[in-house]
Amino acid sequence: MKCSQLLEHLEYTCLQGSTDVKVTAVVNDSRKIEEGCLFLCIKGAAFDGHKFAAEAAEKGAAVLVVEDEVEVPDSVTVIKVDNTRYAMALISAAWFGYPAEELTTIAVTGTKGKTTTTYMVKSLLEEAGHKVGVIGTIEVVIGQEHIPVNNTTPESYDIHSYFRKMAEEDCDVVVMEASSQGFKLDRTAGIMFDYGLFTNLSPDHIGPNEHKDFAEYLSCKAKLFNQCRYGYANIDDEHFAEITKNATCPIETFGLNENADLVAYDVELTRDRDFLGVDFGLKGTCEGKISCGVPGTFNVRCDQYCRSYGCYRRADEQGTPPLQRKGKSTDCSDRI
Repeated sequence: MKCSQLLEHLEYTCLQGSTDVKVTAVVNDSRKIEEGCLFLCIKGAAFDGHKFAAEAAEKGAAVLVVEDEVEVPDSVTVIKVDNTRYAMALISAAWFGYPAEELTTIAVTGTKGKTTTTYMVKSLLEEAGHKVGVIGTIEVVIGQEHIPVNNTTPESYDIHSYFRKMAEEDCDVVVMEASSQGFKLDRTAGIMFDYGLFTNLSPDHIGPNEHKDFAEYLSCKAKLFNQCRYGYANIDDEHFAEITKNATCPIETFGLNENADLVAYDVELTRDRDFLGVDFGLKGTCEGKISCGVPGTFNVRCDQYCRSYGCYRRADEQGTPPLQRKGKSTDCSDRI
């Protein structure tokens, strides 16, 4: 693939060389540099990739993407951008052929409940006949393959690598946990999620290696509603208004609050010899009685999101895109 193809959605300056050069790999780890690769000089918490620029050139890197000026032979193409992490996200998407466009993408953010909600959505969609991939705190799931992970939201290169594998394995939906660090470090940059969910927010992940204060933490979480086509938010959370005030997408609300679009009521803990859960009624965008096999009011809200996501009667009336395999002519818009 030509370097110019990888840069097509980026603003950049070519400091030397040519963007017509062929790229054989995209790399951000100096240990993985190979002949003909594009090496991204990322400024990390422990290492600055710019310090490996000369080594990358010696090992045969064809292109360096930098924020700061570097001294390398004229035979190496050097591309300057404002933010190499942001650039890595867009370059990775291009390298893997924009796989997010072939999937229905669902992102879940919040302090607590991301994993629970992710697996609830996965279960419901699979019951409806969809093949669902997962990216989250516990693992990445692609078909029968379970891949251990180090971060709730992986690096952007890995995200698009997983998306491509999911598309190749005929997944039509991916549900992923979108962490505040993922937004802060541009790991999801360039992805326009089809659906986004906010669960709740409380002080967490505040510290020198994460977020400097709660305001930054909140602002990172709020980025989801600038990166999705349709949003769902827990109206009961005390930070609901702050999270949604700058949203650029329509948002449907759920909760116990009577002002929610989807209201849960008559919540009761239920138990039997082999069952512990919660029963409740729904009204608004969906109506009915629900028995959830996971106890606790919080899990009522997790279940509400899953139900509201599956209620296409109201969504269809409002012109919300149906859940279907992108880029395919076959109608896959199953109701949940």
